[in-house]
Amino acid sequence: MENKQIVTAGTSTGKWEEKYVRDAVKHLGDPEKFNFYIKEFERRFAEYVGTKYAIATVNGTGALHVGLLALGVGKGDEVILPNMTYVACANVATYTGATPVFVDIDYDGWCLDPESVKKAITKRTKAIMPVWMYGNVPDMRKIKEVAEDIPIIEDSCPAVGSYWRNKHAGTIGDIGCFSFQGAKILAIGEGGMLVTDNKKIYDEAKLLVDMYTTKEFWQSKIGYMYEMNNISAAIGLGQLEHIDSLLQKKANIYNWYAEELQEFYPMNLKPFDCLANYWMSSIITPNEAYRNELRKFLKSNNVDTRPFFYPLTMFDMYKKFKKYPTPNSYEIGLRGINLPSTVRLSRKEVKYVASLIKDFATHYANYS
Repeated sequence: MENKQIVTAGTSTGKWEEKYVRDAVKHLGDPEKFNFYIKEFERRFAEYVGTKYAIATVNGTGALHVGLLALGVGKGDEVILPNMTYVACANVATYTGATPVFVDIDYDGWCLDPESVKKAITKRTKAIMPVWMYGNVPDMRKIKEVAEDIPIIEDSCPAVGSYWRNKHAGTIGDIGCFSFQGAKILAIGEGGMLVTDNKKIYDEAKLLVDMYTTKEFWQSKIGYMYEMNNISAAIGLGQLEHIDSLLQKKANIYNWYAEELQEFYPMNLKPFDCLANYWMSSIITPNEAYRNELRKFLKSNNVDTRPFFYPLTMFDMYKKFKKYPTPNSYEIGLRGINLPSTVRLSRKEVKYVASLIKDFATHYANYS
């Protein structure tokens, strides 16, 4: 096993992906079926998460961007988001001309902290963006209470299969956005989806992803080329056919790690009355130096890992927006590790990774 690299992420495919892709390729340029899989993937995905509308996009970033635009976010507005998240969340706010407002995460769940949001709301706040960090579940009840009538756009990009109470991720606020990038559970290489129950938002977002085309080759406003292609949608539909088995494997992997490591390191919480998809099984190490040395040690043993996302106010382009204290974002962001979590992992491989981590914990001084 020492000679085989154990990777962090990746999905698995079955008979459906190949069947649908072959059919999509066969009908390239066919005016009757050129976008069949796009429409079918949108319909089936909306049905799966429980929303009225879904729009397939080129990636999750595109979905977030048009989502903000559909909410009317623009120059002079503010968008509240967690400081520890993927940089796309802040980037899409700046694309619109708005100002990203960085607030803290909660210490245990690593998602947007409602109390931090409350302190940051101003007259310019046009949207709040909770992030389902690594598939974890934000406290959506408190976030909705704090938001009142401020629109909520959920970055549920990594959260296919995660639920807050009985509602799927992305369906609790005004808009939900998903990513199907190659590392996700439902993976098609690149792709995204915007979901909503609001017809007005859907109509506006639909125009925005298609160059704002209101009739044949007639554009009424500036739009974007954000539509998903038919072959990618065919893969997505195939992945959706066996999503339950992919989610079950993620849960198994988390539980295998928890059996081995929970007494050594804080891990993803199992939220009360909610369901996380455990996209990434993760641990929080004692400090940044320890985290870095552990990752080096694991890499030397052919075990791939990922660091948590850096706090965005560490980046040069966002330092000037550092307005509110975000200690949890810095502490968790610089101590966290995503462990190998691909659905192709065996229990034996998880046990091997865990044994290395426990060995490191016992002999840390020798490795540093």
